Amino acid sequence: MRLEPTEDGFVIDAADLGPLLGLPPAEVPRLMREGQITTLSETGEGEDAGRFRVTFRHGAVRVRFTVDAEGRVLTQSRTDATGARGHPAGTAPGQR
Repeated sequence: MRLEPTEDGFVIDAADLGPLLGLPPAEVPRLMREGQITTLSETGEGEDAGRFRVTFRHGAVRVRFTVDAEGRVLTQSRTDATGARGHPAGTAPGQR
């Protein structure tokens, strides 16, 4: 998975983001336009220079990526209101 860098931050494919937020990918663009999915892009400083933290929120679910300047995902996390955590980037239940 990659996020595409833009002048305004980063773009992620709805097919990648939707399942992480527990949503059908087709709903992602509309929910973003309506402000029901929000994003925050933060620029690393000091020892984190060249890295970015990109957070997407929908309801109680937060998906956070740390990416490099080319948009390569370095880390990924998912949390919800119950504190449940998702899986590290590149893994899914049953994979090692």
